[in-house]
Amino acid sequence: MFLGIDIGTSGVKAVVLDTAGAVVAQGTAALTVQRPQPLWSEQDPAAWWDATIAAVQAIDPAVRRSVRGIGLAGQMHGATLLGSDDRPLRPAILWNDGRSFAECAELEAAEPAFHGVAGNLVMPGFTAPKLEWVRKHEPELFAQLRTVLLPKDYVRLLMTGDKASDLSDSAGTLWLDVAERRWSDTLLAATGLTVDHMPRLVEGTEVTGHLLPEIAELWGMPQVPVAGGGSDNAAGAVGVGVVADGDALLSLGTSGVIFVANDGFRPNVAGAVHAFCHALPGLWHQMAVHLSAASCIDWVARITGAAGAADLFARAEAAGPASGPELFLPYLSGERTPHNNAQVRGAFLRLDNDTGPERLAQAVLEGVAFALADGVRVLREAGTTVDRLSVIGGGARSAYWGRTLAAAMDVPLVYLKGGEVGPALGAARFAQLAVDGGVPAQVCVAPPVSHVIEPDRDLVDRLAPKYDAFRDAYPRMRTF
Repeated sequence: MFLGIDIGTSGVKAVVLDTAGAVVAQGTAALTVQRPQPLWSEQDPAAWWDATIAAVQAIDPAVRRSVRGIGLAGQMHGATLLGSDDRPLRPAILWNDGRSFAECAELEAAEPAFHGVAGNLVMPGFTAPKLEWVRKHEPELFAQLRTVLLPKDYVRLLMTGDKASDLSDSAGTLWLDVAERRWSDTLLAATGLTVDHMPRLVEGTEVTGHLLPEIAELWGMPQVPVAGGGSDNAAGAVGVGVVADGDALLSLGTSGVIFVANDGFRPNVAGAVHAFCHALPGLWHQMAVHLSAASCIDWVARITGAAGAADLFARAEAAGPASGPELFLPYLSGERTPHNNAQVRGAFLRLDNDTGPERLAQAVLEGVAFALADGVRVLREAGTTVDRLSVIGGGARSAYWGRTLAAAMDVPLVYLKGGEVGPALGAARFAQLAVDGGVPAQVCVAPPVSHVIEPDRDLVDRLAPKYDAFRDAYPRMRTF
């Protein structure tokens, strides 16, 4: 048995796989995000640990006793700042925090190597500008800083006592030489840091350490090895077999991500496409990242009084696709691809006297779909082929939304049995590879196909004018 733990933004998920790759047990625990000021998004690292313990302990003790290895996945970019005692100096600054937009401009002007070496625009979501913000606005705290860890790697530290990070997660800091798969002294120096502040780098399939005796006792399992693991997106890709050049997926979690595996480093800075290391040796990947996806569903359900996501989808279906003029811009936390704008905010447009909860629900589903269509567009403009997408994440549960997504992006969507398990599935695969070895392409196979949603040509045509209006709306809204 292999345990995968995913440290997400809205919760921690623990999944156990058997050697045949079947999910035999799951446990979850919720997390909340704190927003003490506009543009800020933070979490207490202690909450990750408490939720990890709760998620693991929700699994049957007999299953836990059979675990032979653990893999980790987690939300990217979060800045966890530790002092000399390895305790957090402040709440972690999360991936969807937008406070560092001024620091981004300063870093880009001061150090052009961010584009060529890190392979990405300097955006507020990344870790490096967060540290530059701390250096500027919290200098006394910055002076106490000894280690910077990403969220899953802070949990690793508490599990094993080791400071290590895999390459896929570390690529999202902007401190990595992505082509060479090592820390960049130049990029670290741009934010006043050195390699001494960083964890050691490993591939996702490497063992980084073993459970501490007290944690093994708490969880009722042996002192099993812990694998390097991967970022949530890379782990999600590994879980559904996106492990070869050209394989692609759509992740519908809190954020929306289109992920394409590459056999080389292929940056496309102009289109705000991310180019990172994959969590498997010898692979890289590109991503179009949209900061609000399924989170928009929860938001509109709350403001319209829907009982939850299922009720919201039912209301949207009652209205029907392209049923009204309403447009929704899903920029509740700003946007990355293709706009790189942390300050833009969401909006409803073109409301009329007949607008009601059902049409608002449908507009939100379409708005997220249009944002993802923007991602497909800039990936294709970069020369990347996107001809089908495997779907993972909580948003994969709605076949109705899938029809809207497939039509808006004009791409077939492949739904996989167990695909909603998400990054925790890939995390368990990392554990299996670390413990038993094997070829990733043979171990990390795609789950069986549940169904495929082909783009409905009539719906493609009906949504096209709304997508044009959606694209036209952004330039008008970006300065508000």
